[in-house]
Amino acid sequence: MTISSQRYQGKPFLRLLECYVLWTIGELSEAESKTLHEMTPKLRSIYDVQGDWQEIVATVVELPLNMPELIQGVWARNVEIAQESGAILSPQEFAEMFVDKNLV
Repeated sequence: MTISSQRYQGKPFLRLLECYVLWTIGELSEAESKTLHEMTPKLRSIYDVQGDWQEIVATVVELPLNMPELIQGVWARNVEIAQESGAILSPQEFAEMFVDKNLV
């Protein structure tokens, strides 16, 4: 699945939210992880929040401390549902759906 840049037009934080979800379910690519690590000082400056990029995202959106566990549970259930119906749920599709439904 290709990531549509139109999706993020005028919404730069949207991709950060999706990356947070992908990181939480263990599906964030090494390249994106490296990029986000490199962006962390800039994110700290923009949002005036300390910590790694994940902590910055969580703080800006005011996520509960147990959000990673909650996301992992929803991911597991959705993968199971997809398998039962003979479908495949890609991590990116899940991240987009989760963010759209719960974080924006």
